[in-house]
Amino acid sequence: MTHAERFLTHSVDNQAPPLLDYNAYLSDPALREAVAREGGGWAEAHLSAYGAVTGGEMIALGYAANENKPKLRAYDRYGHRIDEIEFHPAYHRVMQLGMQYGVHAFAWRNADKPGAHVARAAISYLHNQAEAGSSCPLTMTHAAAPALAHSPDVARRWLPQIHSYEYDPRLLPFAQKKGCTMGMGMTEKQGGSDVRANSTKAYAQADGSYEIVGHKWFFSAPMCDAWLVLAYVDAGLTCFLMPKLRPDGSRNAIHIQRLKDKLGDWSNASSEVEFLGAWAERVGEEGRGVSTILEMVALTRLDCMIGSASLMRQATVQAVHHARHRKAFGKLLIDQPLMRNVLADLALETEAATALTLRVARAVDAAPRDAGEAAFARIATAIGKYWICKRCPPLVNEAQECLGGAGYVEDGPMPRLYRQAPLNSIWEGSGNIQCLDVLRAIGKEPETREALFAELLGARGAHADLDREIHWLTEAFDDRTTLELRSRMVVERIALALQAAILLRAGNDDVASTWCASRLGGEHGLNYGTLSAQTPFEALLVRAFAA
Repeated sequence: MTHAERFLTHSVDNQAPPLLDYNAYLSDPALREAVAREGGGWAEAHLSAYGAVTGGEMIALGYAANENKPKLRAYDRYGHRIDEIEFHPAYHRVMQLGMQYGVHAFAWRNADKPGAHVARAAISYLHNQAEAGSSCPLTMTHAAAPALAHSPDVARRWLPQIHSYEYDPRLLPFAQKKGCTMGMGMTEKQGGSDVRANSTKAYAQADGSYEIVGHKWFFSAPMCDAWLVLAYVDAGLTCFLMPKLRPDGSRNAIHIQRLKDKLGDWSNASSEVEFLGAWAERVGEEGRGVSTILEMVALTRLDCMIGSASLMRQATVQAVHHARHRKAFGKLLIDQPLMRNVLADLALETEAATALTLRVARAVDAAPRDAGEAAFARIATAIGKYWICKRCPPLVNEAQECLGGAGYVEDGPMPRLYRQAPLNSIWEGSGNIQCLDVLRAIGKEPETREALFAELLGARGAHADLDREIHWLTEAFDDRTTLELRSRMVVERIALALQAAILLRAGNDDVASTWCASRLGGEHGLNYGTLSAQTPFEALLVRAFAA
């Protein structure tokens, strides 16, 4: 043995290789089946192409964009107020790819094709796995279109840039840009989700425009070209479009106070701002701001479902990939009985979340031409937003644990996924808001309850556990005396039953029967990895990651 050889303390083996250069779409049987089932199969080639990008180039870009957080440049070197956000080149490349593949506009550019919103949901699902922070401006740009439709002249001028597939971060008047992005400003310090407590005021000008004075406590995302904001006029809370630049090309009176120092979502800039007579134009009727901007919120809430389901997917993929390469006690982790139980459970939860998300996307897609689907979308979005976003953090934590200590260090993807996991349950209305929204829907719009139970009853007779659950839910809804107090329990069980109904109709008995037995039939504990010994583990694990 040479002198040098004596100081070789170890060789590196029994380590999983980094998960690189895979196709995030083709390796996901559950997603592919859901896209086809819900009417988006015609976009298969587009999704496959973006799956290669999100499982390839965007992996490294995601690391770089999060390691180099955006920085506020309030002033230039000469002292001029500029309120600009500086991003790492990786972020700009991620945005370029996202817009090129239509995360923000695919549904609108293909509105003549049934299932366009399903295909677009799948595009967003792929994008979010690689880099979640950029999904914020892309989501809001996508969701702005229905709100802008309340003012046809505004929509005519802005939508061509908003629906462009080109990313253009230059500071220019919107008409001179190749593409534009949109943000939103609703929340104020004193109100939070209670936007009627807002204090920001809008003052009408002689030319029909408005000057807005006030603040926003969460203003996302401050690098966009324009934002939909809420402000009061005499008639009540009203929606406005506020551009970064005034019509004459000068900077609007929007002062960024600071960027939020967030738990996660590091690549994205969220801010606190003040409006010092900022120029804006009205969108929709005066006093109808909440209903106008809720056209946007309905879609951003669906994207919360997409975001959480996709984080669950990426966490599960990372755990399965690790277990296929790492040995312990003489066997690969994937062959260890207890680990198989955990991984199968994670895969099952993720598939159910994906199935519900794509079903809601189909309802959103069909809503303009089908009243029943519109009613279902109205209530199922709140149900799914509540439940899927709540399931994401514990699932990501369990997947992180599958990697042991390696899952807790910043060299790998798991810490970023873990930090990101709680976001969607908070953004666009917390869990209580979603449950109250479900109660509001069934109280004021009886057709939403009818649509919900029609969806459940469509699978009646397919599994005894679901039949019992439908009976329980009927009685739970009929007892209105303490329904608000019990609403979390009721909405949770609705979500589980909806997922069961969708999976049963999807036709994979291994998945559907396991879901019904474990989530509705009591054959499951409080933690992941507590499936019964009769579970078809191999069938679930084969579906988990087909790479």
